[in-house]
Amino acid sequence: MLFSIITVTYNAAGVLPPTLKSVNEQSFRDFEYLVIDGASTDSTLQLVEDAAITGTVVWSEPDKGLYDAMNKAIDRAKGEYLIFLNAGDSFVSAETLAFLARCAQDAPHVIYGQTQLVDAERNVVGMRHLTAPKHLDWQSFKDGMLVCHQAFIARRELCPHYDLQYRFSADFDWCIRVLRNSDRCAYAGDRPIISFLNDGGLTTKNHKRSLRERYRIMCHYYGTAATTVRHLRFALRHLARKLK
Repeated sequence: MLFSIITVTYNAAGVLPPTLKSVNEQSFRDFEYLVIDGASTDSTLQLVEDAAITGTVVWSEPDKGLYDAMNKAIDRAKGEYLIFLNAGDSFVSAETLAFLARCAQDAPHVIYGQTQLVDAERNVVGMRHLTAPKHLDWQSFKDGMLVCHQAFIARRELCPHYDLQYRFSADFDWCIRVLRNSDRCAYAGDRPIISFLNDGGLTTKNHKRSLRERYRIMCHYYGTAATTVRHLRFALRHLARKLK
């Protein structure tokens, strides 16, 4: 199959329905849908069952957190490309997978695009303040996570496990490692917005700790001195956004 769509859940009944609806309404059906659940005690699993999405496979067992569950998904996925669409996130339209399938015809290592933020009522809050560039490689992330994880679709054979030493930004480290193994990235230029991101997700709720982890990751890949200078620029950019 072409795509493995992966949703990680834990007591996610309050935010999961839009995600399930988004997957179920896709016009392109060459995918498996993996729900990796951390032994939820609410109605999460019942919602997945009721959605009756063809190709759904559910694993529900205790895990060590979000990224441990995502590692389980990598081990079990069978699609050529992995798409992580976690509880509360969704595709931007019913034709998103069909468009991504066209992008995949030349077998790029990574397909990527833009992301819009939505609130709990699914109202569009706006675009992420970082914009995905038209050319992407591993050096691009010197300037931060320019591509949201939910709009970063990678070939399965290039995907390593997430590094569990990072609790909130392992996806940042993971994207860099995928890009270091990639030499062909395809920007979804005709339909650049791929996904809606729940503005109240794990990273958002732990924003400061996430930023500290990203700093460590950037120092590891790009050097401490250069990363420190860039963070001074980031601080000025953040101040300018607030004043604006």
